[in-house]
Amino acid sequence: MKKLIALSLMALCCATTQAKPDTTDDTSVKQLAKADGFYFMSCPEATIDKKTKKKTVVWHDTEDNSWHENIGFVKDIPTISSLESIFPGGIHVSPNNVSYIPAVWQLTEENDETVLHCYFRMPADVVKNMWLASNECVILDKQTGTIYQSRRTVPGDCYGKVFDVKEKEGTVLDFQIFFPKLAEGTKNIVIYGVPNWYMRGMEASLHDNSSTTCSKYGTGVVYDSAPQIHMAHLVSGEQDYNKDNHKSWAVYDEPHLIKPLTDGTLAVWLTPDATYIAEACEMNWKREYFGRGGNEILVDRSGHQYKLKEVLGYPNDHIFWMEGLAGDYFAIVKVFEPLPPRTETVTHIIPEGEPFAAWGANWDGKVENLDIQQLRNNQRLFDYHPRNIVK
Repeated sequence: MKKLIALSLMALCCATTQAKPDTTDDTSVKQLAKADGFYFMSCPEATIDKKTKKKTVVWHDTEDNSWHENIGFVKDIPTISSLESIFPGGIHVSPNNVSYIPAVWQLTEENDETVLHCYFRMPADVVKNMWLASNECVILDKQTGTIYQSRRTVPGDCYGKVFDVKEKEGTVLDFQIFFPKLAEGTKNIVIYGVPNWYMRGMEASLHDNSSTTCSKYGTGVVYDSAPQIHMAHLVSGEQDYNKDNHKSWAVYDEPHLIKPLTDGTLAVWLTPDATYIAEACEMNWKREYFGRGGNEILVDRSGHQYKLKEVLGYPNDHIFWMEGLAGDYFAIVKVFEPLPPRTETVTHIIPEGEPFAAWGANWDGKVENLDIQQLRNNQRLFDYHPRNIVK
């Protein structure tokens, strides 16, 4: 029994260009770089107070940060009118969608200091257990090896502390981290110590028309295009489907053929509408059964689940026959709910299925951790490859 294996997709760092901050006095501000493509933060589900109707979110990345003091609510956090005012055309999530928050930022030079602006759109009226930065937050000049130590933050009392925020839902906060002024001619930097904005060694270039790169993921990519899959031909449809009656299963041929791969090799595509996971399937016989699906899910590190929506061209949760040649390799592609492009790893859960009447039947469950970027790199392995027969 061949199992359909699901892949997950990744989140990516992306292109950075010089930007104009949303400020009332631009004369003292030099724009260095901004994130035009970015990670997304997966937001925990909010709880609602029955009396006040106010929403509260406990931020998952730092909710167990017990080794730092929680100072409670901080005040006087700068705000901006909207993210779209700084990142026109670059925000892929509606302001009304609070499941994912874009982790966007901007680097400027102001009054002989370097300032990292970390923007945060409030997903609720109260966000608890936030974390911005501490003295571990630094900027490294890659060319000279000079390390610029962070000095302070705005608001100031949250430097090196866990804190809570109370603002109207949808308000865009402008957290600021201050560093010494970067030396003239600085070109390539690495930012450390801002984990909630995925700056744990994130590279950026400060040239004109520069690009920001996450070293693991490359440049300029936020989403993939959906994979181009040759849809299999339906020879005969299901006849009163019964998992224990192989004559009732649908029959297909002419699938999306690929070059030989290790059986079970995966690839993943992240799009705004769906996550596509392709699996390489090997034909050991001229007629072989496949199938899985139904209740498979992907789970990100915050516990959010992404359901399987369909299997391209095949039944979602029924067994089916594939006809071809021994030695064929073909792709089965599963379609899950969309992952945020910042996703690095995801857990794929295949529930155990009921036994069925067939030789070699295998309905074992499976739990596997998937590296999204690694699987995105596998996309080219799934290009259509026509069968070549020598007689």
